[in-house]
This record gives sequence, C-alpha cells and structure tokens, in this order.
Amino acid sequence: MNKTIEIVSLRHVRGPNLWTYWPVLEAIVDIHDLEDFPSNLIEGLPERLVAWGPTLIEHRCSIGERGGFVQRLHEGTWPGHIMEHLGLELLGLAGVPAGFGRARETSKRGVYKVVIGSAPPAVAEAALLEARDLLMAAIEDRPFDVAAAVERVRALADRHCLGPSTACIVDAAVARGIPAMRLNEGNLVQLGQGASQRRIWTAETDRTSAIAETISRDKDLSKRLLAACGVPVPEGELVDDVARAWEAARSVGLPVVVKPVDGNHGRGVFTCLDRREEIEAAWRIAAEEGSGVIIERFVPGNEHRLLVVGGRVVAAARGEPASVVGDGRSTVLELIAAQLNSDPRRGTSENHPLNPVGIDSPARAELARQGLTPESVPEAGREVLIQRNGNVAFDVTDQVHPEVARVAGLAARVIGLDIAGIDLVATDIGRPLAEQGGAIVEVNAGPGLLMHLRPAEGKPRPVGEAIVEHLFGRGSDGRIPVVGITGTCETSRVARLVAWLMQLQGRRVGLACEDGLFIGDRHLAHPAPASYDAGHLLLVNPTVEAAVFTHRAADILADGLPYDRCQVGLVTDVTVEPALARFDVTTPAQAWRVVRTQVDVVLASGAAVLNADDPAVLEMAELCDGEVILYGSDPGTGPIAGHCRDGGQAVHFRDGRLVLAGGDHVVTLLEPSTLARCARRGVDAASAMAVAACAVALGIPPEVMRTGFDTFDADRETDSPDDRGARPYLSVATSAR
Repeated sequence: MNKTIEIVSLRHVRGPNLWTYWPVLEAIVDIHDLEDFPSNLIEGLPERLVAWGPTLIEHRCSIGERGGFVQRLHEGTWPGHIMEHLGLELLGLAGVPAGFGRARETSKRGVYKVVIGSAPPAVAEAALLEARDLLMAAIEDRPFDVAAAVERVRALADRHCLGPSTACIVDAAVARGIPAMRLNEGNLVQLGQGASQRRIWTAETDRTSAIAETISRDKDLSKRLLAACGVPVPEGELVDDVARAWEAARSVGLPVVVKPVDGNHGRGVFTCLDRREEIEAAWRIAAEEGSGVIIERFVPGNEHRLLVVGGRVVAAARGEPASVVGDGRSTVLELIAAQLNSDPRRGTSENHPLNPVGIDSPARAELARQGLTPESVPEAGREVLIQRNGNVAFDVTDQVHPEVARVAGLAARVIGLDIAGIDLVATDIGRPLAEQGGAIVEVNAGPGLLMHLRPAEGKPRPVGEAIVEHLFGRGSDGRIPVVGITGTCETSRVARLVAWLMQLQGRRVGLACEDGLFIGDRHLAHPAPASYDAGHLLLVNPTVEAAVFTHRAADILADGLPYDRCQVGLVTDVTVEPALARFDVTTPAQAWRVVRTQVDVVLASGAAVLNADDPAVLEMAELCDGEVILYGSDPGTGPIAGHCRDGGQAVHFRDGRLVLAGGDHVVTLLEPSTLARCARRGVDAASAMAVAACAVALGIPPEVMRTGFDTFDADRETDSPDDRGARPYLSVATSAR
C-alpha cells in the first residue's frame, strides 16, 4: 500500500485566473492510497495537526465559521485539502499574508489540484512542501519541528517578499484600484499601466532626482544649501585631518557632534563630545564610515524624524535616550539585557519597532564619559546613559508645530526631494525651532517608513496613502484603456480592428494577438510571446496609451490574464479546445468556468461585450461588475430584445444596417456599403458586431467607427519584423478596394 503524498508538478499562475483575481501557486498532488484514508480514519491525526498548527482553529473553510476546518478534520477530509490549509497556516505563522486556498479533485482518482495564493512563488512553494512533510509526519505519528519549518519559510519571505515600506505603498495603491506590477526581485514596483504608470523603489519614486539624492548624501553641502535658504542648521566644519579636529570643535563651540560627511543609519555618529581625546577618537572612527568627517555644534534635545511627502509633513516620530539603572550587582551589559532588550518591542525583525541596544563605538564613548565600561557594575540607583538618541519610533505627528512643519517642507524642497526624511533635534516638537535653538541636522532620501507604520507608541500613520496621493493625485487610478478578448472566433481580426479604431482616436495602441506583438505602427514580434508575457511587455511600456489583448482559455489556465482589470472584456464563445486537456479541463462546464475570468475582471466603470448567440456566453452577463453590451443575430424575440427592454444596449443587424439599440432608441453604426466592403476583406458579420460593440463600450463615436471600418485592411498579410522591418500592422485601404 502506497501511503505517500507526491507533488507531481508546480505552476505559478501570475495573473487573474480560474481560481481568483490574484496570483496563485497551483500544485498537482497525488495522494495515492491515502485516498482511502480520510482524516477521521487516521487515529489521532486531527489532534496532532491542531497541536502543531495553533491558529488552524481560525480557518473557516467551507463551513464559513471559526473552527470550520477543524470540524472538517474530525468529520473526514483528504490530504489535498489538508495540505492547502497547512500551507496557509505556515505562511501565516511566517508573517506572510495568504488568505486564499483551494483543493479540488481531478479526473484521476487520488490526484488533486491544490492552490494557495498571495505569496511570491518561492515562498508559496516552500510553504506547500513543508506542509506536505508536516502532514506526512502527522499521518505517520512521528515528530516534526514546526518552528524550524516556519523559520525556513520566513527566511525565504525575507528574501523574496516586498519590504514593509514598499508593501505599504503598494497596498495603498491597490486599495485605490491602481494596478501594481513588481519589476524585479527587489523593491522596484510599477504602479499603473503604460503611459499612466509611476515607479517606486522603496520610498523613492520616479520623481526623486538623482541630483537631489546625491546632495542629500553630502551632509556638508546639504547644510550649506539649507543655511543659505534660512533653514536652521547647526554650525559645522568639514575636517579632513584629525590634527584639526580639536581646533574645529573649539571654533564651532563645545560640545560637538562628530559624524561622517556621507554616512547613513547613524553609523559613526558621536554626540555631545567636549574633550579633545574623545573628539579625535570619534574622528578616526567616523573617517572609516565615510569619505570625510563633519564636526558640528551639538544641539540639545531629542532626535526627531519628520516624513515629508510632496512638500507636506505626513508623519513624525521622536527618539528617546536609552539608559539603565544600576542595582549594585549587574554589569552594564547585564543591565542592558534585563532592562532594555527584554522589552518585547525590541528585536531584529520588521515586526519589532525598536532595535536591540548594543555596545557600539558611540555607546562605548558615552560610557567612558561616565567613567564606565560595558563590564562595569554601577552602584544601586545610578542611571547610566547608553544611547543619547535611541530608536526614533515614538509617534508625535499630532504634536508638530505648523512652523516646524513649514521648515521641514522647505528643507525637502531646498535639497530637491519629493519624499524626504528630515532629521531634526528639538526639545519640544510643538514649539518653533527658533524658540528653542533646535535645528535640522540631516535630510535623507529614500527614508524608511517602518517607524511610522509600526511605532513603539502612538498610532500608525497612513504614509503609503500619502505617497500614492502624491504620485497620482485624487481621482486617478493610473490605468490605460485595456480591452481583453477571449474566445476562438476570429479573435485576432477582431483585436486588430478594435486597435485600429482606438488608434484613429489618437492613441498609441499596444496589441498582442496571434498575429504578433505591436506597438503603434511597429511590429515587434511574430508570433507574439505567450499571453501573459506579451501583456507584461505592453503594460510596462511607458509609450503605450491603450492596449488590446487576445486570450484563449489555455492562456488563462497556464498563466492567468496579464492585467488585473480591464475596461472592456469581450467573450466570443466557449469552446472545449484540445489544448485544455492538459489542464484536466474536458467539459463545457469546466471551460465556462475558465472563460468567465474575462468577465470577472471587467471594471465597474467598464463593460462586458457578450455574444448573445452563444447561450453559455450569455450566462456570464450576471457576473459583470460593469455594463453588459450584447451582440447577436436575433434581436426580435430573443435575449437581445429582453436586454434592451431592461435598459441594456445591444448591437445587431436591422434592415442590412448594423445598429446600436437600447431602450427606445436605435442608432445606425454601419451602413450596408461599409459592411459589404468589410465582408470582402474578411470581416464577417459576427466579427463586425463584436468590434462595433467594443467600440460602443469604449465610447468611440459612430463616425470614427465608420472611418475605421472603411480603412481597415484585413487582407494584408502580417509580416515578421525580420522580413519587412517596422511596418504598420494596420494599413489604410485605398478607395479602389
């Protein structure tokens, strides 16, 4: 008897698909003879799984309530379904959002499709493999280290998932309906499509000037520019020789700060120094962290970080000193461990708002100033300062004085940054800097957002939303018109004609169909890349102002759609093609569930264009979030008539003319002469109706439609770039034709 679980294949479906709107990992899983052993027939299996998965009780499953999956375990369910939930459980324990999962039987006994979503492929694969191993251990009643499995998944997530700063911007964009596409394995993300796109890299945008970024890294230049514009900054001097450090410090005024001219993350920064030996020692360390050293006046107060987006302060956080109190028995190191690093808010992961306190060079200098070393035992009751400025993680956004906000915004503009982290020192952020001798000490490009998202105290700030609004403004969704066409009936010809009509309106149109890949009048590839890849190529192109795609059901099953939503979704037919067999799709009902994806992704402001002559296609009308426009040959008593009576629109033939009907109005779109010319050029009646209906959905006026049909040349062969170079994919027909 073969009681094993075999993962036969894994496929990452990158776009909206049969299962959901989001990317998924689809696994073919063979459970062999375990098909005869559901969970209720394996002694102790439910109990072991619940003990190992502490939050499995939260899985609602198909029952739809808390504890639903656990109930299924006790009633009896099969390993494919259990793997789905264990994969989601491991992802959740690793801190990876993953709320979607499915498990379905295939036509082969014991073989299942197991689907989990919302994670990078490598992370989802790791979670599913660990889930298989965990389940086998539970079935065989042997130990399994769940914590180690979670850590392995978490390590992969740290490598492959978006960082928290980037993720918060992407989440804010998606919440506004703005599509997002990751462009590399790091944090480079495109928001929007084609000519409407914007790009971010963590907290930098395509508006972040390279010059401004270079200026921000040069602390001396930054200070001089800021001072010239009236921004309060501490006096300072660039010192290139340790022998001049003490002289410069006395000139600036004691105490001083010593820091690298182009350092970051606080490395090599020493504060409140007033003795020659410690200033010179600090200079030597700072010189190793950067290309030069600045000595500047020490500004008393707490360090603050203000996040400026588009010239406006959107969040602020305060740093606090880190200190310990002696007990007469413990060393400084032991006191740090007991009093500071024991705080559950401190840790090395992104879920911890505070970092652990360590003994670095500035901390050693601070201890030496107090006559201590890390191994010293302070007397009971003595307060020992470890860090003069600790983690900047205490939210003070609502306390920022308007004048302080104005100065911070000015500082960002002076440096030239659209998004900036302004470091300033002040005793009270609620008072103007001039009143208290406060100053701006640094202006940083690409600021971290975590301190504002997960502060140690105070409420999180919607900094992602602020950045998205800065990039797109209110009311913009970053989309270009996208037309998706699914079916087998002359879809390439339909797509070419739709693209031609859109091009006549002055748009630069990207087209991906079986005839090839095109942008405007340039033929880029023949044949076109696979559906998803072709779509990606067009939607990342900043010159594309509209896009038209054709898909077959097999494309949707293999990779999903290349866009999240579309303005127009056309379905011509539902056909069980031979290519679907490799996906175990063999019946009209199964094919229908695949093809409906095209209608599912239509925007609420868009329209589904459906062939009323195909009953299966007509059934999709109720799935559409937007308008439904029908086309067909029987307007008299069939579904078109009912649709029009209910206030819908439909394209059909009347007295030899192609008309748009809706309610009590009828508009002529194409005359018989135009239709006759189109027929001679290979555009049959069904294709003409489909194109006209798409044009209506796109708001293309009838006069443009007529011009487009008259000038479209479908008879010209599509040439490969190698054969004829860059040629128009849609040529204008001569009047003789």
